[in-house]
Amino acid sequence: MEQGILRERLVADFEALPKQLRQAARYVLDHPRDVALLSMRKQAREAGVQPATMTRLAKRIGFEGYDAIRDLYATALREAEPQTFTDKAGAQVRRQKMDGDRALAQAMLQRLSLQMAELSSPEGLERLERAALTLSSARRIYCVGMRSSHAIAWQFHYILTMLGDRSVLVDGPGGTGTDAMGRIAAGDVLLAVSVAPYTKATVELARLAAARGAVIVAVTDSEVSPLARIACDVVLVPTDTASFMHTMAPAFAVSEILGTLIAGHLGEGALASLRRFDAQAEELGIHLQSSRKRKPAKS
Repeated sequence: MEQGILRERLVADFEALPKQLRQAARYVLDHPRDVALLSMRKQAREAGVQPATMTRLAKRIGFEGYDAIRDLYATALREAEPQTFTDKAGAQVRRQKMDGDRALAQAMLQRLSLQMAELSSPEGLERLERAALTLSSARRIYCVGMRSSHAIAWQFHYILTMLGDRSVLVDGPGGTGTDAMGRIAAGDVLLAVSVAPYTKATVELARLAAARGAVIVAVTDSEVSPLARIACDVVLVPTDTASFMHTMAPAFAVSEILGTLIAGHLGEGALASLRRFDAQAEELGIHLQSSRKRKPAKS
């Protein structure tokens, strides 16, 4: 069995697995490099399950034991492109204990560098391309993200407001933001952002939108997250970091990339909207202007 086929089987069977096996399966899906490099006991500890659970998972999907899964991932790792110095340095930093402010900052920045590289992998770029095409074809684009994901949805919405009036931010004072979802329908797309621990309201709104015929584009952290299970397109963003708080920096990058790709798809329409945006900003004096007057162009 190839690694890709194993992943497909785990994703397809995920909902039918008992709770502990789901926990183990999610670890395998989300940490392929660790599956290849760490001992089964270490992986079980990281996954929060007993070592026997890893063995039961392997047998559930047709292997004699968990070592067969580790061998499969180790082979895939060996056949992959060689690690860069950045990859190796990042792995070393992650293994080091926190040792003061500078070491912690270095660990976080090294990990962010690796995460951005993950987004630019062939699979990551394909996900971004598909999501941008889906969003560009929408009649209206609804944007929802709560708690740490709110800023991602807002940033994406703000970019779209510069390009036209198709974007609707599901947010508002006094809990009125979700009222906008009453108008979502077939032909619309909902960009939903949520990472573990997943916000219940975001998932429920995504399910509501899907039930009304809208297409879901999810920005989330796992192929088996609640949003990924109901989405048409999924853009995966890594969130692990040396900080106590999961990082949202890769998700910010995704929002900016998607907004930029959509602008390109809109072509002249985007340019016309941006001209109006710039003209209004100048008329209202929104931005600080240089005190130096531009010299008139020579004829």
